[in-house]
Amino acid sequence: MNQEPHVRPTVVVIGGGYGGVGVAKALDADVDVVLVEPKDAFVHNIGALRALVEPAFLPKIFFPYDRLLDHGRVVRDRAVEVSAHRVGLASGEAIAADYVVLATGSTYPFPAKSDAHDARDAIDSYRAAYDELTKANGVLLVGAGPVGIELAGEIGSKWPDKHITLLDLADDVLGGRFRPELRAELRKQLVDLGVDVVLGEGLREFPATAANELATFTVTTNTGRRITADIWFQCFGVSPVSDYLTDDLAAARGPDGFVTVGPALQVGGHRNVFAIGDVSTADAKMAGMAGMQAQLVAKNIINMVNGGDDLEPYQPFGPAIVVPIGPEGGSGQLPGQEDLTSTETVAAMKGRDLMVGRFAETFGLTSDPSPTASGY
Repeated sequence: MNQEPHVRPTVVVIGGGYGGVGVAKALDADVDVVLVEPKDAFVHNIGALRALVEPAFLPKIFFPYDRLLDHGRVVRDRAVEVSAHRVGLASGEAIAADYVVLATGSTYPFPAKSDAHDARDAIDSYRAAYDELTKANGVLLVGAGPVGIELAGEIGSKWPDKHITLLDLADDVLGGRFRPELRAELRKQLVDLGVDVVLGEGLREFPATAANELATFTVTTNTGRRITADIWFQCFGVSPVSDYLTDDLAAARGPDGFVTVGPALQVGGHRNVFAIGDVSTADAKMAGMAGMQAQLVAKNIINMVNGGDDLEPYQPFGPAIVVPIGPEGGSGQLPGQEDLTSTETVAAMKGRDLMVGRFAETFGLTSDPSPTASGY
């Protein structure tokens, strides 16, 4: 008697960012993985701000998906209607799914992220902004969170003579969930770099000139301070990408766009649907958190495929961050460590190569990809 061939369950992963890539690769050997992503290459956003000021670094942050999976497939398309067992694509194709992982991440203003779907278009945008930035004497950065701090550090390290103003309505840099001594250390390093840190003041109105483009302007803060600069960048404004949810999955999407999940990162009411990374309410919006969530979800899906019922809950990592200020500066805080992360540790962990080597290996490339290796 002939036995029925074993059919591997299909897991459709929506989004090819840090979380989506992590879960797809972790599941590749055990299930039929379909990764849906509209971009032609993974964008290593951790390195985007360095790429803005160092054109030679720019090709290193784009990795084609063609070597990511050994068994599964990557579909270059955009998910437009996602329910618990069906993924509808912009092309009209529909993919049946036994499990769905939502990993569509978030949008953020350029240069921290680019909304271009073609890597060559994104590269052209960064090179154009670099050309504009090189000609600017004064730079205004609006938003003193991690992106604003890092961008100030990158610009100040590359061009010590440029006058950089880092502005935020909040009373301190970084945000209240992190230790006061960390915020003080980052402020000190920025000031030592020559950055004019203006806190507790917001703009009466944004510059009339477009962000990222060279055009001298003067703006006024709500205290009457006048700031003149030649270019400005928006360093705030994360927005989750979740507008594709349909049927009862849409009920899990909050007014702010984030998708509510349970202890095992399952979308409410659906045992087979998970949400990870920036789009999820699970934890802080950082690449490292998305990577940890990806591994947990992959483990739980494999357990379910094998008939298991007990799913491992996600344990939030807690307040943790490493903020470079240029290649050799910065600080951070990590769980279980009383002392702040030293500048040398920050440089070794992140600041010098911004983790390019680690992610190049994920995509089957050399540890230090050249423009030829990465395809761009």
